[in-house]
Amino acid sequence: MTSETPSRPPAAPPARAAGPTGGPALRFGVLGCAEFARRRMLPAMAAHPAVELVAVASRSADRAASAAEPHGARPVEGYARLLADPSVDAVYIPLPAALHAQWVGAALEAGKHVLAEKPLTTDPERSRALLERARELGLVLRENVLFVHHGQHAAVRELLAGRAIGALRCLHAAFTVPAPADDDIRYDPDLGGGALADIGLYPVRAAVHLLGPHLDVAGAVLSAAPGRRVETSGAVLLRRADGVVAQLTFGMAHAYRSRYELWGSEGRITVDRAFTPPADHAPQLLLEKASGPETVTLPAEDQVAAALTAFAAAVRGDRTAAEADAEEADLLAQANLLAGIRRAAGWPAGPREPAGGAGGQAVSASGVR
Repeated sequence: MTSETPSRPPAAPPARAAGPTGGPALRFGVLGCAEFARRRMLPAMAAHPAVELVAVASRSADRAASAAEPHGARPVEGYARLLADPSVDAVYIPLPAALHAQWVGAALEAGKHVLAEKPLTTDPERSRALLERARELGLVLRENVLFVHHGQHAAVRELLAGRAIGALRCLHAAFTVPAPADDDIRYDPDLGGGALADIGLYPVRAAVHLLGPHLDVAGAVLSAAPGRRVETSGAVLLRRADGVVAQLTFGMAHAYRSRYELWGSEGRITVDRAFTPPADHAPQLLLEKASGPETVTLPAEDQVAAALTAFAAAVRGDRTAAEADAEEADLLAQANLLAGIRRAAGWPAGPREPAGGAGGQAVSASGVR
């Protein structure tokens, strides 16, 4: 690995755009040109009224230009140059998981708020340390798990709180996708690849989001397709102290499925297209009770825009301390469960992440969204 040193001072900060509340928009820089970032996050940033996309960095000047210029942003060659840029308030990091801790730490030390792709790191203790450091510095650090910001899951939680299906008994959640191309980084264990962190994270986070952070791993199976060095599928059983359980299935060698069901003593709630709904998709929650089925239709919502709205609100200080604490508790519960699943399945822990903030590999993540 080589250190990145700015070859010349950053340009003077441009005039600030106005945000929706009349204050300045949150000026974002992006570290890396991942396919998902180019396809979903950069267009969303460019269109969001509370956000201004000002710069995109890559180890390749041409790649930075191809990602930045369609959105009117500045291309920057080298991640460290972008972190030194005073016109950047916050950074979005879509790099491979094994590089997250390194660059999240560097961004925090540069005084930037951080929105990092999931998982925040490959180690729960590293994630905890970064969250503590962000608090010490008065900065916002969030993990970019999009689906939790979609209103359909808030509607489900309201139904549960209102005992629409009686006493909750169990959650069944599945997220599976077809096999990626052979050169996809999710097959590389050194970059934090594998189905658990990229695909399994969704049903795991759904369990935390809907059942609460106090869950234990009761059992887990991880399997690798022939010729693969990472797990490509898995099944997990989680349990809560009161006996509620979560049965989770995930994989990246399957037909597409994105769904969860909540079973209660008096009925069932089913959510289809649960984790990656298109922005124009109007969710339909299926509520089944003894009196018959009922479909609850909700308005379409762009969960990418909703996630950016939540992040900008946190930076502005519009979120309460309790809300921030709850987000961190869910993030850490998810991190602990992912590590516990690997242990329960007899698989080694994730890759050892670089400790510094100056190096980095010339690679960017793809991910499924």
